[in-house]
Amino acid sequence: MFTFEQIKAVHSKVKSGADFPRYIQDIIALGVKKYDTFVSDGHSHFFGADDFSTTSPAKYDMKSVAESSNGPKLIERLKFHQNGGTDYLTFCEEAASFGVEKWTVDTVKMTCTYYDKAGNTMLTEDIPQG
Repeated sequence: MFTFEQIKAVHSKVKSGADFPRYIQDIIALGVKKYDTFVSDGHSHFFGADDFSTTSPAKYDMKSVAESSNGPKLIERLKFHQNGGTDYLTFCEEAASFGVEKWTVDTVKMTCTYYDKAGNTMLTEDIPQG
């Protein structure tokens, strides 16, 4: 099974949203089936086969997540981020202001779903395959 240290090493190569497809391929190779990232402090829960899981520590100081969600603004800024327009921390700050509580990456379905505090889906997108 994978370790948090392996995931951290792979993630260290990510400089912007444009690097995300390669990151996904690298964590699939490690055995990650799904992960949840929480916008409040950047920690993630990673899941693999046979109920294996590991959790990363917080990546940054606690952020307040807006109570109301703004899906259209999330989509606009996500596209900008995916094209290399912002770094990860900036995107997380923006996501919090748009009411994103977490996102779930499913490496089996190859989707990324963004959720608000009420657990409602704000956006589900397909992950590019390369």
